[in-house]
Amino acid sequence: MSTFDWKVGKEYREIRYELCDGVAKISINRPERRNAFTPLTVMEMYDAFSEARDDASVGVILLTGVNHGGAHEDEAFCSGGDQKIRGNGGYVGEGMLDAAVAGAVFTSPTPDQVLEGIKAVATDAGVLMVIKNYTGDVMNFEMAADMARDEGIKVAQVVVNDDVAVKDSLYTVGRRGVAGTVFVHKIAGAMAETGADLDAVQAVAQKVVDNVRTMGAAIEACIVPAAGKPGFELGEDEMEVGIGIHGEPGTHREKLRPADEIVDMLMEQILSDLDFAGQEVAVMINSSGATPLMELFIINNHVADVLAAKGVKVYKTFVGEYMTSIEMAGFSISLLKLDDQLKGLLDAKADTPGFKA
Repeated sequence: MSTFDWKVGKEYREIRYELCDGVAKISINRPERRNAFTPLTVMEMYDAFSEARDDASVGVILLTGVNHGGAHEDEAFCSGGDQKIRGNGGYVGEGMLDAAVAGAVFTSPTPDQVLEGIKAVATDAGVLMVIKNYTGDVMNFEMAADMARDEGIKVAQVVVNDDVAVKDSLYTVGRRGVAGTVFVHKIAGAMAETGADLDAVQAVAQKVVDNVRTMGAAIEACIVPAAGKPGFELGEDEMEVGIGIHGEPGTHREKLRPADEIVDMLMEQILSDLDFAGQEVAVMINSSGATPLMELFIINNHVADVLAAKGVKVYKTFVGEYMTSIEMAGFSISLLKLDDQLKGLLDAKADTPGFKA
């Protein structure tokens, strides 16, 4: 194991770099490595986690928080630290995830990396993997799960596919997993904190997957780091409808409309995909990275009006950056249909850099 010191502001923090069987635990200033972060990215993440959890270890592969008494969660950090820690790593901590595994920006971690994450948090209770439905993620996590089982570790999984915009894309077979994944993190983590067994944690996570729907739009793409250019180009009077979380294009392009009309269009798709009538819901208005709170609250105001007109009661609302795509100017709307069990778990304590309750 090698140890390096990097200066952050006026402070020095120690970062450990370990290469074991060809797998880098932390990759520092090694651009030739496919899954390397820059020192700044690693240090920004380290700062966030050191404030939230004294015993947290942060790296390209593993971001570990506290251990639950029952089952544990392990989850793909598909979009890397350049999401301002608004992706997966930001939800490591009390009441949510035990670990997050980081690939390159907008790229799945490798099976070996995922296996290291599983092993780091595994107990006799087992590990739950929360996977967004992208082909690379599903393939690599399932390979890692098979390897973990060969080592005697109990592994379960759920695959999140909340995006109603597309059935298939360049990245998926079936629907994509997008911002609704945050609800899976929150509720499954809360269930694990109760000491529930792995089957119960998996069941409640799947319940969230079955009852959450999301759709988004953007007026400006983000620059995809690997390409050095935007994922798509828009005119000043255009918007991209049905965006994902990896900088990819949506389903189609339209002329820019007023905010209320965009909300109406997205809500029509969400509400027609699952019967929310007469139900209580949690609402998440998520910034794609560059959309400010003022605009998000304008969007939320009309979402509330639409739901009231449809007889849907809002139990709780979350507005902010929860699942970003670097600097994309856009937003998504997520609705989670609730029952008493889900409401209780949603309200349970959480203390992470990206979500507190």
